[in-house]
Amino acid sequence: MPNRWAAHTAGFFGHYTYTDVLGPRLVGVPIVIPMMWFALTYSGYVISNLIVWQSPVDGAPGLGNAAMLSFLAAMIVTAFDLGADPYFVYTLKAWIMAKTDGAWFGETVQGFFGWVFVAFVIIFSFRMSVRKLALRPTSPFLRRHALVPLAIYASGMVFQMLLGNPVEIRSIAPFAMGIPLLCALAGFQRWRAMAEAAA
Repeated sequence: MPNRWAAHTAGFFGHYTYTDVLGPRLVGVPIVIPMMWFALTYSGYVISNLIVWQSPVDGAPGLGNAAMLSFLAAMIVTAFDLGADPYFVYTLKAWIMAKTDGAWFGETVQGFFGWVFVAFVIIFSFRMSVRKLALRPTSPFLRRHALVPLAIYASGMVFQMLLGNPVEIRSIAPFAMGIPLLCALAGFQRWRAMAEAAA
């Protein structure tokens, strides 16, 4: 049940009402929400680079590459939402959806479209802003740094596997999130091996 601090929101994700569960907010949105989006989109950006370019940084310029990689990253981000939305709605009660008859544990197609679209716009904008930057040389710091977004994404997967609600989420998470994560880890291993061979 929303309290007096609830904020009614409508947009790409459909109509919903924030409760006070997620804490302090700015312009009606809990501060933790943009922080979550930053962590997820950055993770999706690095994971998609590792899958395609076998490097944590952008491998090539160009609108076509940027669009394709941004869409892949947006799908990786949305894979997290397969388990996150049901948990946030039914367990945490962080927000209340106006429409609760969606086919995915109450989530609607519009909600997933919203996740893909917003993640795509964020990641594509970032790719465009760095497309002319020279690739940084590999270094021990960069190799450790590249593991941070993988760890963030993996922790989300493990959390959903252990505490996902409804319980079906616990068996979906290792496939939806585990497949891109394993592909990214394979890309990371090859990138590290090539860097060490070149050193």
